[in-house]
Amino acid sequence: MKLLNAIGTLAAAMMLLPAQTLAGQYKGFSMGANKADGQCKTQTDWRIDFQTIKSWGKGFNAARVYASSDCNTAMRVAAAAKSTGFKILVGVWATDDWHFGAEKAALEAAIKAHGWSWIAAVSVGSEDLYRKDISPQKLASQIYDVRGMVRSLTKNANIPVGHTDTWTAWVDGANDVVTKACDVVITNGFPYWQGVPIRDTIKAKTFQWSYWNTKARVGAVNSKAMVWVGETGWPTRGPNYPIFNGGAAPATTNLKNYYASVACWLWPKPDVSAFWFTAFDSPKASPEVEKWFGIADSNRKLKFALPC
Repeated sequence: MKLLNAIGTLAAAMMLLPAQTLAGQYKGFSMGANKADGQCKTQTDWRIDFQTIKSWGKGFNAARVYASSDCNTAMRVAAAAKSTGFKILVGVWATDDWHFGAEKAALEAAIKAHGWSWIAAVSVGSEDLYRKDISPQKLASQIYDVRGMVRSLTKNANIPVGHTDTWTAWVDGANDVVTKACDVVITNGFPYWQGVPIRDTIKAKTFQWSYWNTKARVGAVNSKAMVWVGETGWPTRGPNYPIFNGGAAPATTNLKNYYASVACWLWPKPDVSAFWFTAFDSPKASPEVEKWFGIADSNRKLKFALPC
């Protein structure tokens, strides 16, 4: 999830981009498959998560999950989503080959069992390009592979299939082959991991520029691809980043201000689907700071009153 420190300057062409075809706006959270105690979430756990999020009264209607086979996520989340009216951005891990095969099989089984009305889109891989875990060419072939499977199972329902990565990966021309393979480009941006103090983040619109830069590059490479936000957020506890230079500081006040600046900018946009990282704290996550990105604690209690 950590990003590079440089902020690009590609947004000049943004206003020239053609309009995108929308699949509906989704507003929700990127969520892990483990409970606060580290155990896999059951179908009931997922249902309670979604019901809690809906009870916040801000129009949340979707969630992003990272895997299909791990914790039997696709099967469990499909049933929970259908019972609560949520849509799911489904994750399929791209590495390694065995895992990718298991992920495809799990998604196929979930679609055969529950249909496809619960699916918003499918993301093949998550930050693989940033980590250099896979070549762009191989990842692109996997996107085509999963799209073919999904289309064959969903009677050409045109469910978008794409990839999730850091904005720095999307603006890198070496990865254009992946952009060309995507129906939807899902971008992650974290000013915290860029080491930008909260005051500077808000003043300079650090996140917004990461989104604009991504959208400009995608528009130039594959104008038909939608651009969604897969992750952004701010931690409330843990070390500053970078540790030795001060930089970005975790704090509930900082999360509240970041949410007001970024989430309240994202949510009203009719052409942007976005998934905040994350809904609930994860006490078993690693490293330490990853435990505290929730807008609610691990008991599902909001840390502050949501302004939007």
